[in-house]
Amino acid sequence: MANVAKKVSWSGRDRDDDEDGRAGETTPLLNGTGPGAAGSGRQLTPSSFLRIGQLSNVDLNEDIHELETEVPRQRPNEIPHNEKLLSLKYESLDYDNSENQLFLEEERRINHAAFRTVEIKRWVICAMIGILTGLVACFIDIVVENLAGLKYRVVKDNIDKFTAKGGLSFSLLLWATLNASVVMVGSLIVAFIEPVAAGSGIPQIKCYLNGVKIPHVVRLKTLVIKVCGVILSVVGGLAVGKEGPMIHSGSVIAAGISQGRSTSLKRDFKIFEYFRRDTEKRDFVSAGAAAGVSAAFGAPVGGVLFSLEEGASFWNQFLTWRIFFASMISTFTLNSVLSVYHGNAWDLSSPGLINFGRFDSEKMGYTIQEIPIFIFMGVVGGILGALFNALNYWLTMFRIRYIHRPCLQVVEAMLVAAVTATVGFVMIYCSRDCQPIQGSSVAYPLQLFCADGEYNSMATAFFNTPEKSVVNLFHDPPGSYNPMTLGMFTLMYFFLACWTYGLTVSAGVFIPSLLIGAAWGRLFGISLSYLTNASIWADPGKYALMGAAAQLGGIVRMTLSLTVIMMEATGNVTYGFPIMLVLMTAKIVGDYFVEGLYDMHIQLQSVPFLHWEAPVTSHSLTAREVMSTPVTCLRRIERVGTVVDILSDTSSNHNGFPVVESNPDTTQVAGLRGLILRSQLIVLLKHKVFVERANLSVVQRRLKLKDFRDAYPRFPPIQSIHVSQDERECMIDLSEFMNPSPYTVPQEASLPRVFKLFRALGLRHLVVVDNRNEVVGMVTRKDLARYRLGKEGLEELSLAQT
Repeated sequence: MANVAKKVSWSGRDRDDDEDGRAGETTPLLNGTGPGAAGSGRQLTPSSFLRIGQLSNVDLNEDIHELETEVPRQRPNEIPHNEKLLSLKYESLDYDNSENQLFLEEERRINHAAFRTVEIKRWVICAMIGILTGLVACFIDIVVENLAGLKYRVVKDNIDKFTAKGGLSFSLLLWATLNASVVMVGSLIVAFIEPVAAGSGIPQIKCYLNGVKIPHVVRLKTLVIKVCGVILSVVGGLAVGKEGPMIHSGSVIAAGISQGRSTSLKRDFKIFEYFRRDTEKRDFVSAGAAAGVSAAFGAPVGGVLFSLEEGASFWNQFLTWRIFFASMISTFTLNSVLSVYHGNAWDLSSPGLINFGRFDSEKMGYTIQEIPIFIFMGVVGGILGALFNALNYWLTMFRIRYIHRPCLQVVEAMLVAAVTATVGFVMIYCSRDCQPIQGSSVAYPLQLFCADGEYNSMATAFFNTPEKSVVNLFHDPPGSYNPMTLGMFTLMYFFLACWTYGLTVSAGVFIPSLLIGAAWGRLFGISLSYLTNASIWADPGKYALMGAAAQLGGIVRMTLSLTVIMMEATGNVTYGFPIMLVLMTAKIVGDYFVEGLYDMHIQLQSVPFLHWEAPVTSHSLTAREVMSTPVTCLRRIERVGTVVDILSDTSSNHNGFPVVESNPDTTQVAGLRGLILRSQLIVLLKHKVFVERANLSVVQRRLKLKDFRDAYPRFPPIQSIHVSQDERECMIDLSEFMNPSPYTVPQEASLPRVFKLFRALGLRHLVVVDNRNEVVGMVTRKDLARYRLGKEGLEELSLAQT
C-alpha cells in the first residue's frame, strides 16, 4: 500500500444519527488502523479476525476521546470540516434480496396468474406516480404564477407611482422587504422542520438510487416542505428555478405510492405489500425522478435518460418501459390540467412547467461554418461552469463551518433575497436601454424613465420569473437588448445564482444556469452580427439556446439526457447535433478543472457514494487490505442474550452478521453458513421467536415475510425491545431466516474485482473468506468508497462521525 497517500483527519461536527440511531455499519478500521488507532500499535493476529458469540473489542468512543485530546478544541461558532472524510452516519440500503427459506417459499407459491397480478400492480403504481407528479407540478406552477404576479403588480404600481413624483427609494425598500419576507418563511420551514428539503434534492436522490440511505429523503413531510419551499423561493425573487426540485418531489411520491401506506400519517392501506423492500422501492423512485423531469420540461424521453444517466445505478429493459410510461402520464396530466386552467380545454400545448417555445428552423437554421463557433461556446460554457462550481465549493465550505445554525441560515437566505432585489432595482434604475413595446412578450413592462410606448429592457430580465426571462432571451426579436444590458445582467446574475445555490431553501439550479447561458449566448450572437454584418447571424436566439446548453452542461455535466431535454423543450430536432457538441465540449472542459456541481455537493456531505468503476490505480489492493475486521459472527443456533448484547453494543454498529456452524461448547470454527441482517434479528426478537433448549427445533410461532414487511422501513431500535432474563437464556434458530447463499470473495481478490461485484449487484455486505471458507473479514460500502483518485494518486479517506 505504498502508493496510497493516506489522509488522516477528523471532523468535530456533532453526531447526526439517522432515525434508527445507528452510526455506521462497520467499525472505522482498515487493517486495524483508522482515526485514533494509527498510533495504538495494535497488531491483528489471525485469530482476531473473527468474533463468534461475543462482542468486538473495538471501542469507537475511545478513539474519539484520543483524538479529542490530541486536537485542540475549535471555537464553538465554527465547525471544522475536511472534505477528505467519509461520514459514518449514512447507512446503506439492502438492494440485494435475502433469499432465505421464507422468501423462496413465497416465490415458489406465486403462479403465472399471481405473477401477472404483480406486473399489473407495477403498471398501476407507475400510472399513479405520473398522475400525482403532474398534479403537484400544476399546483406549484399555478400558485407561483398567481403569487409572483401579485408581487410584481404591487411593486410595478409603486414604481410607476413614485417615478413621477420622486421617492423611488421607497419602491426599493418595498421590493426588498417583500422578497426577504417571503424567503424568510420558505427558509424557516426548511431549516427548522425538514433540512433535507433544502436545495434541488437531485444529489440526495442520486445517493438514494446509488444505495445510500439518506435520512428522511423520501418522507411525506419532506414533500410538503419541498413544495411549499419551492413556491416561496421562486416568489421571493431568488435566482432559482422550480424545475429541479420536481425530481425530488416525484421521487418522494413514488416512494410513498409504491408502499401503499404512509408511516408519517400512520396509515396502512393494505395494498402493494409485495413491494415493501428496498429493491422494488428503488425502481419506483427511479420512475418518480423521471416523471419529475418530464413534468418540469415536458420531456418524457429526457426524463427516462436523466434517470438512467444521473440517477439509477441499476437498470433493466422492463424498468425502462415502465419509467417511460410514468413520464408520459406525468406530462399528459400536467398538460391537461394547465390547458383547462388557461381556458383551452382541448389545446394540449403546455407539456411542461417551462416551455422554451418553438424554434423555427427555417428562420434560425445553422450552417457547417457555425459548428466551430458552437464548439467554442461549449468551451466558454465549460470554463464558466467550472468557475461557478469552484466558487460555490468554497462558499459551501464556509457555510458548513460558520453558518451551521438554523437561525443563521434563515438570516443568510433573507440577506440574499434582499440583495437580489436591490441589485435588480439598481440595475434597472441605472439602465437607459429603452425598447418599444412589441406585442405582449413582456408580462410586467416597467417604463421608469423611458418615453411613452417604451419599456426598460433590463426589467424584462430582472422583473420577471426566471422561466419567462429565459423564453424572452430565446425569442425576443433582434435589437431587443443592448449589449451592455446583457453583459451587466450576465455578470450580476452569475454571482447571485452562485451565492443562492446552497442556501437553506428549496430551489433548483437548472433555470438560473439556463438564464445565465442564454444571456451571454445572446450577447455572443449580437457580437457576431456586429463583426460580420452577415444576415446569417441576424437572429441571436439560436446563440442564446447554445449558450444556455453550454452553461447548464458546464455546471451539472450532463450530456445525453440534457441533449434530449433541450430538444424536446424546444420542439426541434434540427439543433440536436449542435446541442450535443456543445454539451460534450462543456463537460470535457469543465471536468478538466473541477467535478460537476451535484457530485461536488455529494462529496462535501461526506456521503459514501460509489461511482461506476473503481479507481484506475487500485489493482494493487486486495480484499484483505480493504476489508473490515474483526467480524462479529453468529452461530446458526445462538443464545438470545448474546444476540441482544451484540445488537445493543454501540461501539460496533454492524448491520450484517455472517452465520457460522459452530458447537457452542468448543472454540473450533466451521465455515460460513449464511448472512443475517440486523433488521431481521430485531423482528425475530420482537416476535419472540425463541426455543427453550438448544436441542429443540420447533419455534413457538412461525413468522412470515409479511411480518418483516410490516416493520419496513422503520425497524424499531433494539432499545425498544424488552427481553426478560429468562428469555435471554433461550436459544434462537437462524436457519430459516438467514440468507444461506451470501456473496463471498477470497481475500486475494483485487479491489476493482470486489468493487465491480459489489456495485453491479447492489450489495450491502460482501463476506471475505479464506481457502477453508472461514470468515476473515467483511467488505461494506464505506470500505470501498474510502478509496478515491486524487491529485497525488490513490487517496484513502478517513471515517468520522460527521
